[in-house]
Amino acid sequence: MTNRFTELLESRDVLLADGATGTNLFAMGLQSGDAPELWNTDKPENIKALYQGFIDAGSDMFLTNTFGGTAARLKLHDAQSRVGELNRIGAELGREVADKMDRAVIVAGSVGPTGEIMEPVGELSHALAVEMFHEQADALKDGGVDIIWLETISAPEEFSAAVEAFKLADMPWCGTMSFDTAGRTMMGVTSHQMAKLVTDYENAPLAFGANCGTGPADMLRTVLGFSSQDTGIPIISKGNAGIPKYLDGKIHYDGNPELMGEYAVMARDAGAKVIGGCCGTMPDHLHKMREMLDSTPRGEAPTLEGVVKAMGAFSSESDGTETSGCCSGCGGDEKPARGRRGRRRG
Repeated sequence: MTNRFTELLESRDVLLADGATGTNLFAMGLQSGDAPELWNTDKPENIKALYQGFIDAGSDMFLTNTFGGTAARLKLHDAQSRVGELNRIGAELGREVADKMDRAVIVAGSVGPTGEIMEPVGELSHALAVEMFHEQADALKDGGVDIIWLETISAPEEFSAAVEAFKLADMPWCGTMSFDTAGRTMMGVTSHQMAKLVTDYENAPLAFGANCGTGPADMLRTVLGFSSQDTGIPIISKGNAGIPKYLDGKIHYDGNPELMGEYAVMARDAGAKVIGGCCGTMPDHLHKMREMLDSTPRGEAPTLEGVVKAMGAFSSESDGTETSGCCSGCGGDEKPARGRRGRRRG
């Protein structure tokens, strides 16, 4: 399948994605607990400024402000009846910003987890999950996104429900999981298992990978795990800007622009084709990532020892890829661990 995303990807060594939605909107005045998606209608100029900031920093693509745009998430804010409106407008604002540029910029429709646990561990049925993701995907399509971008998923069952919905919406898609629990997702998926999962879909992703997690070191280990599986599908790396620390009543990320620039180069050398930032990543980080990707010659894939030396220690001794079991969503025998409700991105 060819579209704007694949055409741009084929013409570049790597694509620079965007940074954090939440962190940047908090800097604009969004309050903790508020739904960012409501700003699509309440403060559209702020959302356009968010998108423009990523582009001005050198991003080749950005995600729409629709991460929590399913009915399940919007219900927490009594906005479950506004799924179509909020997602469509979030996409239209992105289209407006991207289309005025004199270079190609991809608008990716962000789709995050429902926040519910799926059967049989939880109560969310496959059919209802597909229905909610389909409603959101249709609205993003109506708003003009180039691709659907599934992110921060931890359960293979929820990932697969979303993929089914994207097929119903007839939309190309990319997908990332968050490997934030000893190198696995909260529901027990390893990088190797995700690589198998995406290759088994009839409507394969245009790219797959990881976002968020616990810091650049763990993200790079995960990317190396994807690369070792040689799926032939482009890899995505969207790591946090360092490690979160609680200071003066607020969460701060300790990664400076230089660290994120080095992370971007190492992610490219590890095999990633789409590289960006997640929580804590601001335009200053992206500026440096763009600069270093453009000025640093491609090198050999980093070793795990090299990653630790450059990025700091891993959060866990193992990421689970040394075992041969497979998560339940991939058809194997290993059962996923119980997880908590999905969180917001950035």
